[in-house]
Amino acid sequence: MAAETDAGELSTDGLPRKKFSGKKLVLFVVLPLVLLIGAGAGVYFSGLLDGLLGKEKPAEEGEHAAAAEGEHGAEAGKADPHAAPIFYDLPDMLVNLNTGNKRPAFLKIKISIQLSKPEDVGAVEHVLPRIIDNFQVYLRELRLEDLRGSAGMYRLRQELLLRITAAAFPVKVKDVLFKEMLVQ
Repeated sequence: MAAETDAGELSTDGLPRKKFSGKKLVLFVVLPLVLLIGAGAGVYFSGLLDGLLGKEKPAEEGEHAAAAEGEHGAEAGKADPHAAPIFYDLPDMLVNLNTGNKRPAFLKIKISIQLSKPEDVGAVEHVLPRIIDNFQVYLRELRLEDLRGSAGMYRLRQELLLRITAAAFPVKVKDVLFKEMLVQ
Protein backbone atom coordinates (compact mmCIF):
# COMPACT_ATOMS: atom_id res chain seq x y z
CA MET A 1 0.00 0.00 0.00
CA ALA A 2 2.80 2.35 0.73
CA ALA A 3 4.11 1.70 -2.76
CA GLU A 4 0.77 2.78 -4.26
CA THR A 5 0.72 6.10 -2.43
CA ASP A 6 4.33 6.71 -3.35
CA ALA A 7 3.55 5.94 -6.97
CA GLY A 8 0.67 8.49 -6.91
CA GLU A 9 2.97 11.29 -5.79
CA LEU A 10 5.68 10.50 -8.34
CA SER A 11 5.54 11.90 -11.82
CA THR A 12 6.27 9.87 -14.92
CA ASP A 13 9.97 10.76 -14.64
CA GLY A 14 10.24 9.33 -11.19
CA LEU A 15 10.62 12.81 -9.60
CA PRO A 16 8.23 14.06 -6.94
CA ARG A 17 5.56 16.45 -8.26
CA LYS A 18 5.46 19.92 -6.62
CA LYS A 19 2.14 21.61 -5.89
CA PHE A 20 1.59 25.39 -6.03
CA SER A 21 0.42 26.76 -2.74
CA GLY A 22 -2.27 29.44 -2.69
CA LYS A 23 0.19 32.16 -1.66
CA LYS A 24 2.58 31.37 -4.49
CA LEU A 25 -0.26 31.31 -7.02
CA VAL A 26 -1.46 34.74 -5.92
CA LEU A 27 2.06 36.15 -5.75
CA PHE A 28 3.33 34.93 -9.11
CA VAL A 29 0.19 34.75 -11.28
CA VAL A 30 -2.71 36.88 -10.05
CA LEU A 31 -0.75 39.88 -8.75
CA PRO A 32 1.25 40.48 -11.97
CA LEU A 33 -1.93 40.04 -14.01
CA VAL A 34 -3.75 42.68 -11.93
CA LEU A 35 -0.77 45.05 -12.17
CA LEU A 36 -0.63 44.68 -15.97
CA ILE A 37 -4.35 45.34 -16.33
CA GLY A 38 -4.12 48.39 -14.05
CA ALA A 39 -1.13 49.79 -15.91
CA GLY A 40 -2.86 49.25 -19.26
CA ALA A 41 -6.01 51.02 -18.06
CA GLY A 42 -3.93 53.91 -16.72
CA VAL A 43 -2.12 54.36 -20.01
CA TYR A 44 -5.36 54.14 -21.99
CA PHE A 45 -7.26 56.67 -19.89
CA SER A 46 -4.33 59.08 -19.70
CA GLY A 47 -4.42 59.41 -23.48
CA LEU A 48 -0.97 58.05 -24.22
CA LEU A 49 -2.40 55.42 -26.55
CA ASP A 50 -4.53 57.82 -28.62
CA GLY A 51 -1.87 58.15 -31.32
CA LEU A 52 -1.46 54.39 -31.56
CA LEU A 53 -5.18 53.68 -31.59
CA GLY A 54 -5.86 56.27 -34.29
CA LYS A 55 -7.98 58.63 -32.21
CA GLU A 56 -8.06 62.25 -33.35
CA LYS A 57 -6.76 64.86 -30.93
CA PRO A 58 -9.03 67.88 -30.36
CA ALA A 59 -7.65 70.98 -32.06
CA GLU A 60 -6.24 73.40 -29.53
CA GLU A 61 -6.78 77.14 -29.70
CA GLY A 62 -4.83 78.66 -32.53
CA GLU A 63 -3.52 75.29 -33.68
CA HIS A 64 -4.80 74.12 -37.05
CA ALA A 65 -7.37 76.94 -37.07
CA ALA A 66 -7.59 77.10 -40.83
CA ALA A 67 -7.93 73.34 -41.18
CA ALA A 68 -10.53 73.12 -38.44
CA GLU A 69 -12.54 75.96 -39.97
CA GLY A 70 -12.46 74.34 -43.35
CA GLU A 71 -13.55 70.95 -42.02
CA HIS A 72 -15.94 71.96 -39.28
CA GLY A 73 -16.99 75.46 -40.30
CA ALA A 74 -20.23 74.27 -41.84
CA GLU A 75 -21.35 72.34 -38.76
CA ALA A 76 -24.54 73.72 -37.29
CA GLY A 77 -24.77 74.31 -33.56
CA LYS A 78 -21.11 75.16 -32.98
CA ALA A 79 -20.26 78.79 -32.44
CA ASP A 80 -16.85 80.23 -33.27
CA PRO A 81 -15.18 81.16 -29.96
CA HIS A 82 -13.28 84.00 -31.65
CA ALA A 83 -16.38 85.63 -33.15
CA ALA A 84 -17.66 88.91 -31.78
CA PRO A 85 -20.17 88.38 -28.94
CA ILE A 86 -23.85 88.98 -29.66
CA PHE A 87 -25.74 90.98 -27.04
CA TYR A 88 -29.48 91.49 -26.83
CA ASP A 89 -30.94 94.17 -24.57
CA LEU A 90 -34.08 93.21 -22.71
CA PRO A 91 -36.63 95.93 -21.97
CA ASP A 92 -36.23 97.82 -18.68
CA MET A 93 -38.07 96.24 -15.77
CA LEU A 94 -39.51 97.94 -12.71
CA VAL A 95 -40.83 95.64 -9.98
CA ASN A 96 -41.83 96.06 -6.37
CA LEU A 97 -39.90 93.82 -4.01
CA ASN A 98 -41.36 91.59 -1.33
CA THR A 99 -41.09 93.47 1.95
CA GLY A 100 -42.52 92.43 5.28
CA ASN A 101 -43.47 95.97 6.28
CA LYS A 102 -45.79 98.53 4.69
CA ARG A 103 -42.98 100.57 3.14
CA PRO A 104 -42.67 99.53 -0.52
CA ALA A 105 -39.31 98.87 -2.15
CA PHE A 106 -38.72 98.94 -5.89
CA LEU A 107 -36.14 97.43 -8.19
CA LYS A 108 -35.35 98.97 -11.55
CA ILE A 109 -33.13 96.77 -13.68
CA LYS A 110 -31.68 96.85 -17.19
CA ILE A 111 -30.45 93.50 -18.44
CA SER A 112 -28.50 92.48 -21.50
CA ILE A 113 -28.02 88.84 -22.47
CA GLN A 114 -25.15 87.34 -24.41
CA LEU A 115 -26.14 84.89 -27.14
CA SER A 116 -23.98 82.32 -28.87
CA LYS A 117 -25.17 82.90 -32.46
CA PRO A 118 -26.65 85.89 -34.32
CA GLU A 119 -29.51 83.69 -35.55
CA ASP A 120 -30.71 83.32 -31.95
CA VAL A 121 -31.89 86.94 -31.74
CA GLY A 122 -35.10 86.13 -33.64
CA ALA A 123 -35.81 83.15 -31.39
CA VAL A 124 -35.31 85.30 -28.27
CA GLU A 125 -37.66 87.97 -29.63
CA HIS A 126 -40.23 85.26 -30.30
CA VAL A 127 -40.27 84.11 -26.64
CA LEU A 128 -39.62 87.54 -25.10
CA PRO A 129 -43.01 87.69 -23.30
CA ARG A 130 -42.26 84.38 -21.60
CA ILE A 131 -38.79 85.58 -20.57
CA ILE A 132 -40.15 88.81 -19.11
CA ASP A 133 -42.89 86.93 -17.27
CA ASN A 134 -40.36 84.53 -15.72
CA PHE A 135 -38.19 87.45 -14.65
CA GLN A 136 -41.11 89.43 -13.20
CA VAL A 137 -42.41 86.50 -11.16
CA TYR A 138 -38.97 85.82 -9.74
CA LEU A 139 -38.01 89.44 -9.10
CA ARG A 140 -41.28 90.23 -7.28
CA GLU A 141 -40.52 87.57 -4.67
CA LEU A 142 -37.04 88.91 -3.88
CA ARG A 143 -36.38 90.63 -0.57
CA LEU A 144 -33.92 93.45 0.00
CA GLU A 145 -31.65 91.04 1.88
CA ASP A 146 -31.45 88.82 -1.22
CA LEU A 147 -29.84 91.62 -3.24
CA ARG A 148 -27.20 92.72 -0.75
CA GLY A 149 -23.53 92.29 -1.55
CA SER A 150 -21.71 90.56 -4.34
CA ALA A 151 -23.06 87.15 -3.31
CA GLY A 152 -26.60 88.44 -3.80
CA MET A 153 -25.75 89.78 -7.24
CA TYR A 154 -24.13 86.48 -8.18
CA ARG A 155 -27.18 84.48 -7.04
CA LEU A 156 -29.47 86.84 -8.95
CA ARG A 157 -27.37 86.46 -12.12
CA GLN A 158 -27.34 82.66 -11.85
CA GLU A 159 -31.08 82.47 -11.20
CA LEU A 160 -31.91 84.76 -14.13
CA LEU A 161 -29.59 82.77 -16.40
CA LEU A 162 -31.33 79.56 -15.34
CA ARG A 163 -34.76 81.05 -16.02
CA ILE A 164 -33.88 82.51 -19.42
CA THR A 165 -32.24 79.25 -20.49
CA ALA A 166 -35.43 77.38 -19.60
CA ALA A 167 -37.69 79.93 -21.32
CA ALA A 168 -35.72 80.06 -24.60
CA PHE A 169 -34.60 76.43 -24.61
CA PRO A 170 -33.07 75.82 -28.04
CA VAL A 171 -31.23 79.13 -27.77
CA LYS A 172 -27.85 79.00 -25.98
CA VAL A 173 -27.62 81.99 -23.62
CA LYS A 174 -24.04 82.45 -22.45
CA ASP A 175 -24.42 85.16 -19.83
CA VAL A 176 -26.75 87.66 -18.16
CA LEU A 177 -25.27 91.13 -17.81
CA PHE A 178 -26.58 93.90 -15.57
CA LYS A 179 -26.44 97.30 -17.26
CA GLU A 180 -28.22 99.13 -14.46
CA MET A 181 -29.68 98.08 -11.14
CA LEU A 182 -31.40 100.48 -8.80
CA VAL A 183 -33.03 99.48 -5.51
CA GLN A 184 -35.21 102.11 -3.85
